[in-house]
Formats: sequence, C-alpha cells, structure tokens
Amino acid sequence: MTNDCLIDLAGLSFRRNGKRILSGIDWRMFRGEHWAVIGANGSGKTTLLQIAGGILFPTAGEATVLGGRFGETDLFKLRRRIGWVASALLARLPGHESTLDIVLSGLKATFGLVYEYSGEDRRLAEDSLRKMGLEDRLGTPFGLLSQGEQQKTLLARSLMSSPELFILDEACSGLDLSAREAFLKEVNEVAVRGRAGIIFVTHHIEEIPPALTHALILREGGILARGGIEKTLTGENLSSAFGLGVEVERKAGRFLVGIK
Repeated sequence: MTNDCLIDLAGLSFRRNGKRILSGIDWRMFRGEHWAVIGANGSGKTTLLQIAGGILFPTAGEATVLGGRFGETDLFKLRRRIGWVASALLARLPGHESTLDIVLSGLKATFGLVYEYSGEDRRLAEDSLRKMGLEDRLGTPFGLLSQGEQQKTLLARSLMSSPELFILDEACSGLDLSAREAFLKEVNEVAVRGRAGIIFVTHHIEEIPPALTHALILREGGILARGGIEKTLTGENLSSAFGLGVEVERKAGRFLVGIK
C-alpha cells in the first residue's frame, strides 16, 4: 500500500453474536479523496466506520488505516490521528465543562479535561472555535449550547489534533435546517482545504457537501456500488439501496432526491 492510501480494506467481514454485519468488503481511499458512505439503516455503515476508525477489529480480512495494519499497529495511537464527529459523542462529553475546555480535550482525544494544557493549546482551541463562528461561546457550558452549536464544537474539537482522517457519522442528526446548513458549510470548508480525508456517513443524500468526491453505497452488509460520486449516486443505485423508486439530480453541487 502506498503512502497516498488512507484506507485499505480487503476481504473484510465482521460478525457480532453470530450475526453477519459486514461481508466481502474491498475498499481503498486515497489522499485527496472525500467519501460519502450511504445506506439504509442496518446496512453496516456505522460498523464499517468503527473499523476504519480503529475502534473495532474485523472478524476476517485485512484492514490497513493510515499505514497501520491491524494486528501490527497500536490502535490507540492510530485513533489519535483520526477526527470523529458523531451525534453519539454528545452524551459522553461533560455538559458542565466550558465549550473551550471541550475543544481542548480533542488534543488528547479524552472525554473531558484529563491533562494540563498550555497557553498555546488554549489559543489553538480559541482559534478553532472562531473558525466555527463560536468565539462568543468560549466560556459557555457545553450543555447549554444549542445542538447545532454542539455539533460545530465537536468539529472544532476534532480539528485540534490535526487529524489525517475525519469521520462524520450521521453528524447532522437532530439539527434543524438552519443549523444543518451552517454545519455542512464548515464541513465543506474542511474538505476544500484538503489537508485530511473525509468520510461522511448519512442516509440523507441532500446532506452531502459539494466538495465530496466519491461515494460508497452499502446494502445488507456488502458493497452495492463505489466510485466517483456522480457515477455512483444514481437513481438506479439508490433505488436498490433503499428498496424504492428514486430519482436523483444535482443542483449547485448538492444532490436532490425524489420518489417515483
């Protein structure tokens, strides 16, 4: 695998309690690419992400992420090189800590402040929050932020360790239209800057930011389609993935879906 390959999954499968969750997964992601991962509920999206993020170990097959081959690399150190943004993280972060402290915790990938941080660390966290438009929320307890502000705080937190890979798992879940669009604008900016690869997981096609380049569609734990985003997110593929007639068009860089 070359240094330009961020993720290399070969013949990968995963079972839990005897149930097949993923099977026959072959997928490579290279630097400069940003992938949307699409699929119905139960298609295996989150499990695939957890393997790619070094949280789960596959039942069979080979997985290499950021040059580290599973079974030969320290997964804890690997996870420090990956930025996670997921609605599920919100419940694990202490609501009484300030927004600034939540972002600071991203330096060591901890849930809450565990280590001592320097003045330079704090300036970096402040700058990360300013990029998200949250400069007036530095001292606000995290639990008092709106959900949209919390999601943007998670994105700022994930930027702290200068990750090589971002994983966003249903990150727009629960956001209203205005908060969703503000959050997606920030995600798109991260993609445009291009310093790290992005994996954006959703089952809402209209959420996919314009800067994403590729798509992977899962169905029942296997890969239905993958490749360049325009050729992959077709009505035929999405109809097969979701089990109903779907029409797709793209306007101003965003995908729009209609039901036949």
